[in-house]
Amino acid sequence: MKTPFGWTCPFCNHATTINEDNYFLTENTVNHGSKYGFIYIVNEYIVCPNPDCGEFTLRTFLHRGLINPNGTHKKECDPMYSRTLIPKSNAKCFPEFIPKPILDDYNEACLIQELSPKASATLSRRCLQGMIRDFWKVSGNNLFDEINRIRDKVDPTTWDAIDSVRTIGNIGAHMEKDINTIIDVDLEEARLLITLIEDLITDWYIVSHERALRYQKIIETKEKIKSEKK
Repeated sequence: MKTPFGWTCPFCNHATTINEDNYFLTENTVNHGSKYGFIYIVNEYIVCPNPDCGEFTLRTFLHRGLINPNGTHKKECDPMYSRTLIPKSNAKCFPEFIPKPILDDYNEACLIQELSPKASATLSRRCLQGMIRDFWKVSGNNLFDEINRIRDKVDPTTWDAIDSVRTIGNIGAHMEKDINTIIDVDLEEARLLITLIEDLITDWYIVSHERALRYQKIIETKEKIKSEKK
């Protein structure tokens, strides 16, 4: 068992600590003459400890086998292949009041991020543009221009995050192109874009929605008090 670690369930969004009670690792080996030689098949199984959830995740890793000086085998540290089997993607569950086109692009970007990072990044860029246009009501010549137009509207930390993502690797190099242009990006770049999308959905839509509900409750309470005094 690895050291206990923080984990958020992709099904219920419950943040928790995973330990030996809900973390399981199985390891099998195979060697049947493929060009890769000795292969380790590792399955990682995590059960959500939230009693209201109880879902599990399953991730598979393939490692090449290495031969020790004494003739025994061990697995190469970095996997040659990894894939999340359950759930189908690492997409978070967001409320239905988020605009459907934004959620559709986000969910699909998560679904294909490992299979095709460049397609995932294209969907994330479109999702980012959709959020900027919907939430901030701005429109420009391209995503690069629209990001500049919200600089004075967002807090400095959010701006730094957006600005950092749009300047890294191939994403930054092609930011001024049409959002539907497919850019050859690596998996880490695709993941960074998805993380940014998740944070912006939370900060822009969910926090604003919850604040509006709190304010509405305050207003309703005030009106109730006024009515009772009469």
